[in-house]
Amino acid sequence: MTLRSALTLALVLLLGVPVRAQRVIPLYAGAASGSESWTQKEREYFSPAWRTQIVTNVVRPSLTAYLPAKKHATGTAVVICPGGGFYALSINSEGIQVAKWLAARGVAAFVLKYRLVRTGDDAVAEFSEAMKKPEAFKATIADVVPLAAADGRAAIAYVRAHATEFGVSPDRVGLMGFSAGGTVAVAVAFQYSPESRPSFVAPIYAYTVAVTDTVVPSDAPPLFVAAATDDDLDLAPQSVALYSKWIAAKKAAELHMYSRGGHGFGMRTQHLPADRWIERFGDWLAVQGLLKR
Repeated sequence: MTLRSALTLALVLLLGVPVRAQRVIPLYAGAASGSESWTQKEREYFSPAWRTQIVTNVVRPSLTAYLPAKKHATGTAVVICPGGGFYALSINSEGIQVAKWLAARGVAAFVLKYRLVRTGDDAVAEFSEAMKKPEAFKATIADVVPLAAADGRAAIAYVRAHATEFGVSPDRVGLMGFSAGGTVAVAVAFQYSPESRPSFVAPIYAYTVAVTDTVVPSDAPPLFVAAATDDDLDLAPQSVALYSKWIAAKKAAELHMYSRGGHGFGMRTQHLPADRWIERFGDWLAVQGLLKR
């Protein structure tokens, strides 16, 4: 079989796996604790600077579910936290596209909109300006990081509590995050309750310095880490350090560090090996036994 015919067959098989229509689920019954007085309005629009659709000013966190057809479901679920520096959510290549890839392989996927800092008409421009002063940036996001982490824990607990409804196993609910979403994933990996413990965690080019809890739990979940050495925000060492913490604690971990890929590659096509990080994640899920029905 030629490479072209193999790719064609793979595409046909992929498109043949049905994914149930998405469903938006409010994460909390009312106002989220800690942001009851927030009045900003959630927005979604295209950012020319980031060349993608973004979501800003999240006040009422939600999950958007992408579920495989029952006959293809593996029983595994992943909550996905898009990145965006806590100023926005890169909702497509770090959210929806990831969810669809997973759902096509029988994994229930839930895109989390977690709480963000308040922004005006151009959140990306505000983020870019804030990044010029790292210490000021850290101060700006300091109050929202714990709220976003709380949303991550609530998301895991919600999916686990409704596991039967979603056709998943309560002990197979994992958490993935990109960049700032990786901050959320790492924060949850370090601190959780029995109800909010993720079964596995996948921080992708995560920003970890905003996480205050750094002691690896005795029952820490398996860890999958991916990043690029040429990360534009110099976050590669943080991924290596996180992996090192896990293996020093003798916990299961896997690290993929690509020589090129930059920051925020997500599901973008750059014609680089980093484009296939999600296939390596799929391999890792299979090794963990999480793609078996």
